Amino acid sequence: MTHARLLGSDIPLAERYDLALVDLDGVAYRGHEPIDGAAAGLAGARAAGMRLVFVTNNASREPESVADQLTSLDIPTRADDVMTAAQAAAALLATRLEPGATVLVVGGAGLVTAVRNAGFTVVTSAEDRPDAVAQGFAPEVGWAQLAEAAYAVAGGAWFVASNRDLSLPTARGFAPGNGALVAAVTAATGVEPDSAGKPASTMYEMAVQRAGAREALVVGDRLDTDLAGARTGGFAGLHVLTGVSTARDDVLAPPGLRPHFIAADLGGLLVPHPEPVQGAEGWWTCGDAAARVTGGRLELGGSTAGIDLVRAACAAAWAAVDGGAELDPASVPELRVDPQDAAGVGAGR
Repeated sequence: MTHARLLGSDIPLAERYDLALVDLDGVAYRGHEPIDGAAAGLAGARAAGMRLVFVTNNASREPESVADQLTSLDIPTRADDVMTAAQAAAALLATRLEPGATVLVVGGAGLVTAVRNAGFTVVTSAEDRPDAVAQGFAPEVGWAQLAEAAYAVAGGAWFVASNRDLSLPTARGFAPGNGALVAAVTAATGVEPDSAGKPASTMYEMAVQRAGAREALVVGDRLDTDLAGARTGGFAGLHVLTGVSTARDDVLAPPGLRPHFIAADLGGLLVPHPEPVQGAEGWWTCGDAAARVTGGRLELGGSTAGIDLVRAACAAAWAAVDGGAELDPASVPELRVDPQDAAGVGAGR
């Protein structure tokens, strides 16, 4: 897909696409807590015939552990329904390293297992003169491991990161992610890593190939990883507003980060998605909502509630910016949407 606009669908997305590539943190759950509506939305998607593969930038846990957590949250999942950044990192290592090569792993059990399963020898010290450093997030990663990584990278080891997310959502708020820890090694060595996780489309492509899917839909909460990866890989992307990126972020997004669909939560898989239409005097309408950009400022009209307002605002802003007009970010409000408003009914701004 080369366009960077919103799409419309007259039928629920779960009927249009045969596979959903679903992010975890901020989409299916938040930390160790469930997200309202997530289990029901995913159950409904499966009932409509959509297959689910959970694709996560978290490299600290093994697929079995992720599957167990999802199952405990009323989202029945098998280990082969999970694709992790650890698996993608191991696949990236295999593009340059021979089997048996040594890899210094900085991260959790998931990354260690994935690297070993790919045929590499895992080491823990730069004194082992590793061929590569693979770094992924784990809560237990500390200064000692980061120091070993820095010593090895400075000594010429290939530096591979499972992902570069600067933050991750938890039940208490946003905490430093793998990207923040990777930045410490980069600051010490001056070396930027190759990254296997989103926004690279490696995991999406691996998941589609594994599932044998006809047409896949990426579902995520972050524009800079999930949705950017969708654009990079040529997949349609659904942004759900239960995690990091907001509706305002959608409106202000550059082309490479824009979603194709927007919903309050995973209930958005179960409903049609109206496409905004351009009308008279520069107004873009979606349902009862309207928006336009005039004089460099976003104006909202019609209904001032719900997902349709977000869709109309995105269409107006993107068309204006792509056409060379200026848009004052200060004119774009925080478009707050009721988390239960999957279809855009009853939300407020």
